[in-house]
Order: sequence, then C-alpha cells, then structure tokens
Amino acid sequence: MAEPFTIYKLTILNMLDKVDFPLTNTQISNFFLEQDYTDYFRVQQVISNLVDADLIHAESTHSNTQYTITAAGKETLEFFKDKISDAIEHDTMAFLEKNKLQLRNDNSILADYYKTPNQDYAVRCQYREHNTNIIDLTLSVKNRAQAEAICNNWKNLNEDVYAYLMDILLK
Repeated sequence: MAEPFTIYKLTILNMLDKVDFPLTNTQISNFFLEQDYTDYFRVQQVISNLVDADLIHAESTHSNTQYTITAAGKETLEFFKDKISDAIEHDTMAFLEKNKLQLRNDNSILADYYKTPNQDYAVRCQYREHNTNIIDLTLSVKNRAQAEAICNNWKNLNEDVYAYLMDILLK
C-alpha cells in the first residue's frame, strides 16, 4: 500500500479529474476533513506540493483559490490510479454526487477586485458554465468598500444583472 501522503495526492487528482469545473481549496479540504482522512494542515501541504509539481493549477482571487488538474496531473493519475482504494474511490464519488450542484455553483459565480494604477479599484464579476464565460464584467469603483460590496452582492444578484443587461442591450 502507498504512503498516506501519496494517497492524499492521488485522491485530490482523482477529485479534480472527476469534475468538469474547478474545486476550491475549501471544497477539497472539506472532503478530507469530513472523511477524517487527515487534518487541514496536511491537506494544505499536499495541495501546495501538487501545485509545485505542476500536477494541478491554482487560480487565486482575494477570497478564494480554485484548482484544476493539469495534463501532467491526468497522466500521473492514470499511471497510479490503482493505488486509490475502492473505499476512497467510493467516498470521493459519494462526496461529489452529494455536493455536485453546490460545488458547481460555488465555482460558477466569481467576483474579485484589485487596485488599479490610478488608485481606484477594478471589480471583475463573472458567471461561468462549463469553463465558458456567460458574463465577464469589470467595473471601476472609487474605494475598497464599494469593491467589496459589489463582490458580495454579485453572488446573489448575478442572474438579475445578466437579465437586465440582456433586456436593455437587446432592445
């Protein structure tokens, strides 16, 4: 049997390979913690190791990091997939099936902000489906509080904003 650290790596690769959208650090960590496989710090160590080895790709925002499997990660998983026990495979599938809609929704609606060279803030709001941007909107605002408010509200109001834009622009 492979070492636990190796099994954790393969399990993360397997999770990312089974979904057609990125998973967040929180989502991956929750899987390991809910199953009592290991602690939070070990999961972070494993994720960092996978990123450093270019087996997964990380995309960070001000409040979140999302991960996708790379071609090298897929190749590695294919080569060592037999090291993942049936029990871990079952746990992975059960977690993904139980949480798939929530996992997808969490990763489809994105909002982030950054400070611009002229000291304003740019807020980028996105709604994605199957790695395709349905809407990708960047707004310039005067201060951080406005940027944070837009990011926070985007999660709940993105459908209304999209519908409004489509209505007004298709007249």
